[in-house]
Amino acid sequence: MAKQVITVGGEDRLVREDTAKSYRGVYWALISILAFAAIAAIVFFSGILSSAVDGDMQSPAQIERQAGR
Repeated sequence: MAKQVITVGGEDRLVREDTAKSYRGVYWALISILAFAAIAAIVFFSGILSSAVDGDMQSPAQIERQAGR
């Protein structure tokens, strides 16, 4: 069975190939989730900041009334 080296706590360990793949997969999953959360936060806060800077804050009801005219 193939062996691969992974680094755990600054120490290299020789493990089976399937164990190494799952170890790397967990880290990639965590990094992907964090990246998604960061991108979502940037988009959310940029939307809030852009609407706050406009100065023309309207409620959804006011927007609907204007669109119905």
